[in-house]
Amino acid sequence: MKMLIVEDEVKTGDYLRQGLTEAGFVVDLARDGLDGLHLALAGDYDLIVLDVMLPSLDGWGILQTLRRGGRETPVLFLTARDQVEDRVRGLELGADDYLIKPFAFSEFLARVRTLLRRGRGHEPEILRSANLELDLLRRRVTRCGQRIDLTAKEFALLELLLRRKGEVLPRSLIASQVWDMNFDSDTNVIEVAVRRLRVKVDDPFEPKLIRTVRGMGYVLEAMEPS
Repeated sequence: MKMLIVEDEVKTGDYLRQGLTEAGFVVDLARDGLDGLHLALAGDYDLIVLDVMLPSLDGWGILQTLRRGGRETPVLFLTARDQVEDRVRGLELGADDYLIKPFAFSEFLARVRTLLRRGRGHEPEILRSANLELDLLRRRVTRCGQRIDLTAKEFALLELLLRRKGEVLPRSLIASQVWDMNFDSDTNVIEVAVRRLRVKVDDPFEPKLIRTVRGMGYVLEAMEPS
């Protein structure tokens, strides 16, 4: 899941980006309104987190531009102004939720996941292949009923493979979707991550699911035991 944070307070922006990244999201961060609007219009985000008071263009202006342009990306407003009029204005412009600073990260993350669940609508909450299950809401992976502990990046990698099940994913796509970086042929970060994921979700079980397609990338599909 890809998210955009538009927040001019450096400590708050960095804190939210780190927390969301550790929770398994791909996060872009803009520190003023015009940069945030440009990213929001150019990118394909699952959720936008908007501070209200921003340099160059405030959060209300960003939201108004997005909604007038037909963009229905869920928006969570952040503000230090605990005024009913401000909250009403944001909601009338098309905000999906409102959070008053200061707030606990646990509450912020719960609001984020609620909005993502609402925005996905008909999409499944659990991704499956053979006897492997990935629960998107509880951030839990099981195989044959056994709980498997994954890092945030491993979870994001497995989620991508399951969402694109049966499709060969090139390393460049995995690098951009999971690590939010351009693929460098000199790095083996993807190979190492896939190897570690296999050790956890494939090696102790049958059938094997993650397969390397030489010269092309990786695919997740059920393979019968030989």
